[in-house]
Amino acid sequence: MGYNGRRMGGSRSRSRRSERTVAAQTLARVMLFPVLLFYLELVLHVYMKNALVYIPVYLVFSLAGGLFCSAFALPWHRLANSIVTKILAVVISLIYVVELVAKTILQTYYGPSSLDTAANNQLTDYSDVIISAVLRMIPVILILLLPSILLCVFGRRLIGFERFDIRFAMLILGGCAVFHVLGLGILHLPWKGDLTPAKLYRMDTNGDDQVEQLGLLTMLRLDAKHMVFPVKNTMGSDFSGLNTLTPPVSGSSGDDSQADDPGPIIDTSPNVKDVDLAALAESGKNDDIKWLANYFNNITPTRKNEYTGMFEGYNVIQIVMEGFSGYAIDKELTPTLYKLTHEGFVFNNYYTALHYTSTSNGECQTLLGLYPKNGNPITMKRTGQVPFNAYFTLPQQLKRAGYQVLGYHANSDMYGRLDSHTNLGYDWKQFGSGFDKLELSESGELLWPQRDSHTIEVSVDDYVNATQPFHVYYLTISGHMPYSDNRVVAPYRETVRALPYSETTQNYVATAMEVDRALKTLIDKLDAAGKLDRTLIVATGDHIPYFNVDTLEELSGKSFGSSEDMESLNEANINFDVYKNSLILWSASMKEPVVVDKPCCQVDILPTVSNLLGLEYDSRMLAGSDILSSSEGLVVFTSRCWMTDLGFYNRYTGEFTPAEGVSMAEEEQESYVAAMKKLVGYKLDSTPLIVENDFYNEAFGG
Repeated sequence: MGYNGRRMGGSRSRSRRSERTVAAQTLARVMLFPVLLFYLELVLHVYMKNALVYIPVYLVFSLAGGLFCSAFALPWHRLANSIVTKILAVVISLIYVVELVAKTILQTYYGPSSLDTAANNQLTDYSDVIISAVLRMIPVILILLLPSILLCVFGRRLIGFERFDIRFAMLILGGCAVFHVLGLGILHLPWKGDLTPAKLYRMDTNGDDQVEQLGLLTMLRLDAKHMVFPVKNTMGSDFSGLNTLTPPVSGSSGDDSQADDPGPIIDTSPNVKDVDLAALAESGKNDDIKWLANYFNNITPTRKNEYTGMFEGYNVIQIVMEGFSGYAIDKELTPTLYKLTHEGFVFNNYYTALHYTSTSNGECQTLLGLYPKNGNPITMKRTGQVPFNAYFTLPQQLKRAGYQVLGYHANSDMYGRLDSHTNLGYDWKQFGSGFDKLELSESGELLWPQRDSHTIEVSVDDYVNATQPFHVYYLTISGHMPYSDNRVVAPYRETVRALPYSETTQNYVATAMEVDRALKTLIDKLDAAGKLDRTLIVATGDHIPYFNVDTLEELSGKSFGSSEDMESLNEANINFDVYKNSLILWSASMKEPVVVDKPCCQVDILPTVSNLLGLEYDSRMLAGSDILSSSEGLVVFTSRCWMTDLGFYNRYTGEFTPAEGVSMAEEEQESYVAAMKKLVGYKLDSTPLIVENDFYNEAFGG
């Protein structure tokens, strides 16, 4: 009896242990994916230095998403459960790894809507950067993969993979729904800031903020959802206070000194087109067109001024310089750049702020005069995919005026430029599409990177002796990262090695010297053809060399922050002077330089040049403004921080810092900031409405 009693007691003990083991394994099976997702989110947020105050949001959404995954790894036979669980865990972990690498290298997380762009990008151009970034990130990659590795090795011993009843799986799906609803409720807590979780949940832009506040999983889910169900315009219809930047138009210039000045009267009429926006706001074919018409109708246009038509009838050559920063300009090393930035219009507070997809949407700002959508689809690329009348672009305006219009890029078809730039109005030439004089290897491959001086040399004869006026656009390539000791650096190696900088910075200076040589070649050719005095040269960078902030710090002697923050567009931790740059507006016909101190940026180039050429355009319908007009300057950064003549607004802190010498009462400052925040939001968020609805075509016809 004693023996049997001990045996029975032992059986009960083993039974209880077995029950506890089963319960533990059941809990582990159910919570595996919720815990995995929250772990991955937390690692990503810590690595990216994101604010952790939003943990409750992505914790609950991780629970919901994780339970959804768990439900599909429970009701099968043991082997099938094991395979499904391990594959799901590995795939989910790899998604976080790939997204983190993409964010680090290409500045952006890649959702489902951007997969075509990722597939079409020639990542071999970034191979050195990709390899070095991945090697640098090996520790965090291993941390992200660790749970799935442990699961694959020890999963059977720890959690079993036994089959559960399908009804239990359905119960888990019910839990998923409960936590999802709870997550939607947490969105509406009284979060602080201009962009709250609830607001971001309804947007298809600001992916970085969505990841920080909602989690990567939710950002990807919303991106996929918005591909099927596009977001609706939620900007509202309050257009009051939008004239903060521009004084009302009157019949005079508003300058009383003209009454005592016997000089010529300056036309200060508004720069507008003859279009009935009020009627379009009533009869537009959809709500977005009506909203845009109302918005533009409530904007005070900028005025014509003493510079209107200054270069009327001139040839126009516009250059967007890859990865260029004015901090690289030197009187001895880059004499042509120095001349053009000091003897034409001199813009002391010009910025090339980074926006989504750097080069492509740097072009968007410069060529369209619009801020790019901070998300997919990519604005510049989109203009070649949908019907879009690029009515105000220089190629369209100047083609209507009888100009020859050409565009060149010494690379293959990146970001769909063949379609988008042809649609803009250019006779577009790139490698494989009409530009066959580039530098090739013996096997016929395009050498990388191409030299800008060669690009100018082999293309200038296409137009320089033309009898009709010409407009030419160049997108350069020599300044492309990484700044290794490559074929562009070679001709300048001996010179730059004598500079007191790191080798990377020396190489970067060499790329600026190559741009300088290209500009000198262009000017010499124009001069020889007798066209220099009647040509306006417009040049700017597409973006700064954001992978090499330390290079800019060496060149400027200033501290800007880390390259890691710049690469991830984390503007909370940077000195915005990193974006300061040089804008060239120069003609040999100018007798003396014109100095401009107001803040300005790339979107201002199109309206400014349109005014200088005396073209008819509507200043209300562009995000930028004529820099030479009486309107206040404005620079908008991707984070929705902004700068005007009156001061700087930091979206992260919610603080406005008045500019030096500016004094504002508290009530006046609050009113000004509120109006500016609304205007900035409209400028940023109206671009996709303009493109997707072909608004300019609605207003002006084909």
